Amino acid sequence: MFGNPSYPSYQVFLSAAIAALITIVLMPLFIRLMKHEGFGQQIRADGPQRHLVKQGTPTMGGVVFLLAVLVTCFLQAKWTNDLVIAVAATYATGSLGLLDDIESVAHKRSLGLTPSQKMAGLILISVIFCLCAVNLCNVAPWVELPGGLAINLGIFTSMFDIAGMTFQVPWLYVLFVFLLMAGLANAVNLTDGLDGLAGGCALVVMLVMAMVAFRYNERNLAIFAAAFAGALVGFLWYNCYPASIFMGDTGSLALGAGFAALAVLTKTEVTSLVMGGLFIVETLSVIIQVVSFKTTGKRVFLMSPIHHHFEKKGWSETKVVIRFWIVSAAFATLGFALFFQLG
Repeated sequence: MFGNPSYPSYQVFLSAAIAALITIVLMPLFIRLMKHEGFGQQIRADGPQRHLVKQGTPTMGGVVFLLAVLVTCFLQAKWTNDLVIAVAATYATGSLGLLDDIESVAHKRSLGLTPSQKMAGLILISVIFCLCAVNLCNVAPWVELPGGLAINLGIFTSMFDIAGMTFQVPWLYVLFVFLLMAGLANAVNLTDGLDGLAGGCALVVMLVMAMVAFRYNERNLAIFAAAFAGALVGFLWYNCYPASIFMGDTGSLALGAGFAALAVLTKTEVTSLVMGGLFIVETLSVIIQVVSFKTTGKRVFLMSPIHHHFEKKGWSETKVVIRFWIVSAAFATLGFALFFQLG
């Protein structure tokens, strides 16, 4: 472990710096490798026409910043149960995204795995994560609300004796964690449509989650979140407009899953939805668009997700991204303020 462990805040900040440095150093090598192998992003034909010039831009950049986070955690953190399961859920989801990216590149199309294949993977990952969180990390199967209120999702719990140990399955909480993890993973994935958009928004959220974990004296989770923030700083150096590389589903799905894992382990499931409000808005825009078109034949937005709507209105890509970063920071600040209202 680098630095003096007697100064935990220093350890957290140092973790962000280490992850940023690793990402900045390794990313050019990865970009050259992707170009050599011809692993380029496939652009949707029905998307904004100005994006067609991005066809073939190296993708799967999430591999590098996920590696940076993992190395940083090995250098800086203690591998407690909560850190192990947070990392496992994040990297399992990232691996699912990697398969999706490889499938997309191999078949030269913008779609990779089928929705049912992705959903099956997310169900498996989220259920295992939830059961480990409850049984290994003593995470309570309830959802805390601002103001000290709580909803008990453990009222339907089955108990099993396995190898002399009591194993509990809180069915409603398992369902809730699945919806949270799958929802956030897909929400970040939907947001990843402009250069620097998802990375910048996730950077803000991970900084706030690092502060939440630190507030709860969860130093290892704080290091994990801070390492993500630092790695995203390094990634954005190459992902800002015009992007030299994209994170791919490898990065976006892992980011959403990591965010959800941190929310569960710090018992901030509800406030995390406010902190990641920009991701929720992006998802709702898609849902509203689909429902409206199927029921009335009319579109609410010029194009969804909503960041494309503003592109269609004539905003430049950088204008959309910077303004969405500001909105994301506002949501994260509001969520952090609500966090202090938890009982």
